[in-house]
Amino acid sequence: MPQMLALAIMAFILFIGELISIRTKAWIPSIFVSGVLFLIGYWTFFPEDIVTIGGIPPVVATLLIYLLITNMGTLLSLNELKKQWRTILIALSGILGIVVFLLAIGTLLFDFQTVIVAIPPLVGGLVSALIMSEGASAAGLPTLAVFAIVIYVIQGFAGYPLTSIMLKREGRNLLKQYRNNDLPDHAPLTQGAVEQREQDEKPKLFAALPEKYNTDFFKFFRLALVGYAAYLVSTLLAPVVEISPFVLCLLFGVLARSIGFLERHPLQKANGFGFAIMALLLFIFDGLKTATPEMMLEILYPLIGCIIIGLVGMYIFSFIIGKILKVSKEMAFACSLTALYGFPADYIITVEVINALTQDEKEREMLTSRMLPPMLVAGFITVTIVSVILAGIFVGFL
Repeated sequence: MPQMLALAIMAFILFIGELISIRTKAWIPSIFVSGVLFLIGYWTFFPEDIVTIGGIPPVVATLLIYLLITNMGTLLSLNELKKQWRTILIALSGILGIVVFLLAIGTLLFDFQTVIVAIPPLVGGLVSALIMSEGASAAGLPTLAVFAIVIYVIQGFAGYPLTSIMLKREGRNLLKQYRNNDLPDHAPLTQGAVEQREQDEKPKLFAALPEKYNTDFFKFFRLALVGYAAYLVSTLLAPVVEISPFVLCLLFGVLARSIGFLERHPLQKANGFGFAIMALLLFIFDGLKTATPEMMLEILYPLIGCIIIGLVGMYIFSFIIGKILKVSKEMAFACSLTALYGFPADYIITVEVINALTQDEKEREMLTSRMLPPMLVAGFITVTIVSVILAGIFVGFL
């Protein structure tokens, strides 16, 4: 398949996903529709390496992850990050709910090894799935090795629509309070405040630099430099403690904006955000190439069973902690659900829902400030940190 044809087909699939999301007002998330279409494509006429043919090999995807996560860090401030301690507790409680329910109930329906292999991928990303897959292969369990990858790939299909439903309910509640002036800690932005914020968003360290020199390439240079700093610190800490460079990218993005080295949303201002999101989504859907129809049928029962049991445990535990911490059950469950997909789906679904709920810029600003930070933080806590730790522990039981 020619490169440009491959890229055109994949971009068209992403467009169809967006179109359906817009038409259904985000009730059906674009990432869910695109995932289904990619799955059908792999089962019919897609070459297995269509994403690589289209120009997005793993090395390019890794580059974009560095840039995107650093960019996401600039959307948060240190004060906002401090406020997310409730989010961290809720996300951890959701993971605990999955572990407790699968070990207590799942082991009654499936064998112990199946449950052990299911838990880390269900609460995390590709790294934990690979750890469990390799562990199952080494233990002479080839079916479970495939199961670990498939549950990672398929779990998002449960998480995407559920998250969209929860965020829409939360967003409607917030809009109702906002319109009735029942959100005392959120003052609406006046035009003067908007202009002042735009002025403040210019990186303080380069305030004296004429705007004509703050080019797209200069923005990319600074983003890359912050991403490299995150990688370097992660490497230096490796002998003492394992910290993912991607987690540090988020933190370093926050710090870089706070000290004035980066502006808010530099990747968008450098006209690179749309392409970066598209390429990263294509790389994520590349994981569907291993999920053949035969494989799906073989593991369908434990796959559906583990996901349902895990979701019930996640909801109950996050609801209880959310009640204690005075966080709505919708937002608590949405934050916990990020364990099923992580970044960038957490960002995309949240923005889609916000755009579907209102056309008013001030209302969008309010919803973004309330909903996006906890979703981003929860996604990194669950997928990037906790799931890898769990995989390291659980692989020893195989």
